[in-house]
Amino acid sequence: MQAFVGPGTPLSTDGVNQFTTATGAGTAELWAVLSVETSGCGFQPDRRPKILFERHKFSTLTRHSYDDTHPDISQPTAGGYGAGGANQYNRLAEALALVETAALQSASWGLGQIMGQNFCAAGFASVQDMVAAMIAGEDGQLAAMAHFLNSNLLAKPLAQHDWTSFARGYNGANYAQNNYDGKLGQFYSLFSTGNAPDITVRKVQMLLVYKGLNPGQIDGRNGANTTKAILAFQGANGMPQTGTIDAALIAACLKPSARARVHQILCRSITGQQHDLHSKEPRAPPSWSVEGQAMRLSHSKASPSQNMSLLYLEEP
Repeated sequence: MQAFVGPGTPLSTDGVNQFTTATGAGTAELWAVLSVETSGCGFQPDRRPKILFERHKFSTLTRHSYDDTHPDISQPTAGGYGAGGANQYNRLAEALALVETAALQSASWGLGQIMGQNFCAAGFASVQDMVAAMIAGEDGQLAAMAHFLNSNLLAKPLAQHDWTSFARGYNGANYAQNNYDGKLGQFYSLFSTGNAPDITVRKVQMLLVYKGLNPGQIDGRNGANTTKAILAFQGANGMPQTGTIDAALIAACLKPSARARVHQILCRSITGQQHDLHSKEPRAPPSWSVEGQAMRLSHSKASPSQNMSLLYLEEP
C-alpha cells in the first residue's frame, strides 16, 4: 500500500458552488484554470493527488544543503522535472528522507497545484494538514485553491478575466514563457460557450480510471471512449451493457470488487523531535511510511478527533 493514497473522491457540484461563491468567479473561469494546471483532474489513477516537485523550492528551504549530494531534487534553479505521475512521488520520497516538512512544502498539490509552502494562504495550520486535505478529495483541493486566491487577491482578476494579472500572481513572473495567460483565455472561451464538464460524467470517468479502465481524458464529456469503458465495466460486472450513466452504474463503480480488500488508512501522527531544516543529517521519513496495514497523517498538535481517516481500496 502506497503512501499518499486516499479515496480520490471526485469533485462535486457542492464543491464547485462553494468555490464560485467564495471567489466570485464563474465555472468557466474555474475550469480554465484547472485545465491549464492539471488537465482538469486532481488525482492520478492510483488515487494519489497530482503533484509536481520543485527542486529549487527544496534547495531554498534547506539553504542549498543538498545541492551537491542530491542534485536531482535540490538545485538553485527550476527544472529537471522528468516524467510526471509516479516519478514526482519518487522525487518527493527522496526529499522526504532528508527533511520532511521542506519536502512537502516543495511540491505543488491537487487540482489547483497549490505549493505546499503556501499552506497558510490556503487555509491550513501546517503543510501536513494541507496534504491531508489534498489526499481526501477534490472538493478539499478546490477549497484550498479558493482560500489561496482570496488570500493573494487573485479572485478578482480571475472573475474579471484579467488573465495577465492572474497569471502573474498565480503562475509567477515567468508566466509568459508558457503562454499561461493565453491558455487561460483560450480555455475560458471554450468553457463559456456551454462546454463546461458535466460533474456526473466526470465522476464516472474518474471511478472507471480507478478500476483500471480507460475512458479517455477526464473531461466530463460522455464520448466514445467513455462509453466503451462503461460497456466494459458493465460486462465485467454482470450488468446490462447499456453504455449509459445512471445511479446503478455509479453505485457499482463505488463498490469494491469481490476481491478488493478494504483498508483503513490512519495516517500516522507526525510526532517526535523537531528536525532542523538546515541540518545536513538525513533521516528516515517516518511520517509517510506505511506501518503494517495502516498509516496515520495528522499534525503533531492535532487532537485525536482531528486525525483524518481515509478509506483505501486495494485491488490485488
